[in-house]
Amino acid sequence: MQQKKIPLRKCTGCGEMKPKKELVRVVKTPDDEILLDLTGRLNGRGAYICRDENCLRIAQKSKRIEKSFQCRIPDEVYQKMAEELKSNE
Repeated sequence: MQQKKIPLRKCTGCGEMKPKKELVRVVKTPDDEILLDLTGRLNGRGAYICRDENCLRIAQKSKRIEKSFQCRIPDEVYQKMAEELKSNE
């Protein structure tokens, strides 16, 4: 029997390829709202990040999430995402 292929995604923070289930999806909804998608099922453009605050900080400093969504993200949104990552560990 053939093994199932494990989907890999690239973390926008550290740049490592990891299994999709190990990462958290950041979504830009059709209403231009940016939030964490812990279920992985929300509509909108997605980017993936490790479940680590350091990766979020790296992505914020290098503006990688902003580049993937082609819009500016306020610091309050990053703070909210960091709090959600802490509470979800």
